[in-house]
Amino acid sequence: MYRYTTIAIIIGILLDFIVGDPHNLPHPVCLIGSLISGLEKRLRACFADTAHAKRLAGTVLWVVVIVLTGVVPAGLLYALWLVHPCAYMLAASVMCCQIMATKSLRDESMKVYDALEEQDLVKARYQVSMIVGRDTDGLDADGVARAAVETVAENTSDGSVAPLVYLMIGGPVLGFLYKAVNTMDSMLGYKNEMYMDFGRTAAKMDDLWNFIPSRLAAVFMTLVSFLTGLDGKNAWRIFRRDRKKSPSPNSAQTESVCAGALGVRLLGDTFYFGVLHHKETVGDARRKIEAEDIRRVNRLLYGTVIVAAIVLGGIRVLLGIVGMYWSF
Repeated sequence: MYRYTTIAIIIGILLDFIVGDPHNLPHPVCLIGSLISGLEKRLRACFADTAHAKRLAGTVLWVVVIVLTGVVPAGLLYALWLVHPCAYMLAASVMCCQIMATKSLRDESMKVYDALEEQDLVKARYQVSMIVGRDTDGLDADGVARAAVETVAENTSDGSVAPLVYLMIGGPVLGFLYKAVNTMDSMLGYKNEMYMDFGRTAAKMDDLWNFIPSRLAAVFMTLVSFLTGLDGKNAWRIFRRDRKKSPSPNSAQTESVCAGALGVRLLGDTFYFGVLHHKETVGDARRKIEAEDIRRVNRLLYGTVIVAAIVLGGIRVLLGIVGMYWSF
């Protein structure tokens, strides 16, 4: 099974690079999101409206989602394995592709680039609103470009490298568990009155699951900065200086590398749901940010994923060869 899973991961990565996520096909993350929304409504109704009770409800939700997200793909893959190893490998390949989000992230961010190139600010604001959680109505062209660059830089880890890490460790099942963790944080991990307590477990567990992958992604991105002709030396300098300049222990890891590689300043104060959130900036404003930086950060994205796949895949293959590893 180990060998078939390794092949499925490789096929899944290639499918993600070439095909991405077709919009006309149902996606498991949408099902996870529906599960989270349904459970949230029921648990809020069942638990008292106190800080302690809301934290407990949020923890219950997290556990239930994790269990269901693990049991369903594990059961399906095991059943297919009993039918035939090739049936297992085919399904696992599709799952691995769905767990990755490299091409989708590039495609959606390039829609922002195209709108900026057309000088259609209204369209650019709309397109960037599809990939960021912040308020976008008041952004100028520079703010739109910065938002797109920041989300690609951050999601190089969350959407590509981190899922890849968990796929290499535990195959599609662990990959889906990571997606569940990340989706719960995206939906519940807001620091506002509604989710400060209810989403606490989701936010903390996302920080934990992304701690090592985000740092690996930053190292890989720094290497790619050298390989793609960007300022790798400055990327490493800014990473060491600014990687902790974020309320999250993980998000500024790749964003600081990106800021240094491009020679621009990222992050700073941002509005979410009409509320101003103060954030430190990362990087030095050696020049003004521009739409072309969206193309540059996507080169970093693809290069980082390729390097990560080679390094992590090589480790998995070597461990398989020496017979020291077992996984679904």
